[in-house]
Amino acid sequence: MDAVYHIPALLEATIRGLNIQPEGVYADLTFGGGGHSRAIMECLGEGGRLYSFDQDREAYANGERRPANSARSLAEDERWHFVHGNFRYLSNYMDYYGVDALDGVLADLGVSFHHFDSAERGFSFRMDGPLDMRMNREGGKTAADIVNSYDEESLARVLYIYGEMKNARQVARRLVQARQTESIRTTEQLTQLLTPLCGRDKEKKDLARLFQALRIEVNDEMGALREMLRSAGELLRPGGRIAILTYHSLEDRIVKNFLRSGNIEGEIEKDFYGNILTPFRLIEKGLMADAAEVARNPRSRSAKLRVAEKVES
Repeated sequence: MDAVYHIPALLEATIRGLNIQPEGVYADLTFGGGGHSRAIMECLGEGGRLYSFDQDREAYANGERRPANSARSLAEDERWHFVHGNFRYLSNYMDYYGVDALDGVLADLGVSFHHFDSAERGFSFRMDGPLDMRMNREGGKTAADIVNSYDEESLARVLYIYGEMKNARQVARRLVQARQTESIRTTEQLTQLLTPLCGRDKEKKDLARLFQALRIEVNDEMGALREMLRSAGELLRPGGRIAILTYHSLEDRIVKNFLRSGNIEGEIEKDFYGNILTPFRLIEKGLMADAAEVARNPRSRSAKLRVAEKVES
């Protein structure tokens, strides 16, 4: 087990934003290292329940780990339930567990330290490893599958939309040409191919955009996010809250529009007097970590917290 699986960004603000009710039912849709789930459990009474989702089965081990300041692990607490699945299926899993409404939903959309720092997962260009990038390694296409099978136009689209790479077509052409000689199977191969196309002063940023684009495509992150938001909006009871931590503009735009409008398309409806019709009251509109937190946890720099409360219809 890694010494640090993940350090949650804006932890106190997130838990405060959820306004946890002791006897409430909550869903942590991104369990990871368990930091958010443990904080939620500390606020729950005997009748409260928490469902923690993670599509990576390895994360369950963090629920079995007993912190030094705790008498029991999460796995030993009957109020806690681990759900091995993608949060896009939130409604299905809640139906399975007999839950018809939630008092709060939390999703931290950042990738865990564990994934970035594990060479064998292929999430980072900083170390060599297989070009995988699957959150759930039990099936589905890998980043290598995408790089070696997508046509030039499809590759360029992924890199431009999900990585916001201005030279997406040039990069896609380079990959298609290179794979004709040899399949691209490792992060090191990919990095060496693309480094010549990166500006010397922004090489790391360009490579980060490339790896982000492939990761999003591999895991269909935008599609899963839209489905989850739709389900969360339906499952939240009046007065319940949703807290989302985003880390790049693509996902933040989707979350912001949804919480503002109440629909995935972000279409604003107004009443006769011009007031916006939405099922949510905004609590936090994009809180970011302060300098002290960024100093302790540099990866919190790009985190942005949005919180909204479901209102009576």
